Amino acid sequence: MELSMSKGNEFVAQTQSPESAAAWKQQLDAYAPGASDWVIGAVFGGTYQRDGLELRDRQMLNMAALAAMGGTEPQLTGHIRTAVETAGMSKEAVAECFVHLMPYIGVPKTLAAMRCMKAAFED
Repeated sequence: MELSMSKGNEFVAQTQSPESAAAWKQQLDAYAPGASDWVIGAVFGGTYQRDGLELRDRQMLNMAALAAMGGTEPQLTGHIRTAVETAGMSKEAVAECFVHLMPYIGVPKTLAAMRCMKAAFED
């Protein structure tokens, strides 16, 4: 798998607001300088660039994993926003993903995911 900072930076620019990107980069780099470069190159410039899945599918997987983990509300909110604004998912489809997950992740985590949806759509 080829890693690409330029493709990663391009992906971030297409899917995140400058303020959102700056916030997570600052958080990572505050105590671990350069950590955000790894995310940009390896994740957004590597994993996200692989063939086989569309961005919509990747976002569904991300949302499911983050909702199941819990405690990841800022990241889940951002991925919900990307799913709708960039990956072409409807708000109803996002909600249906969480309804589908409910028997697997439980009602409390589903409710937390729905709060993230509310936050994503209010911004």
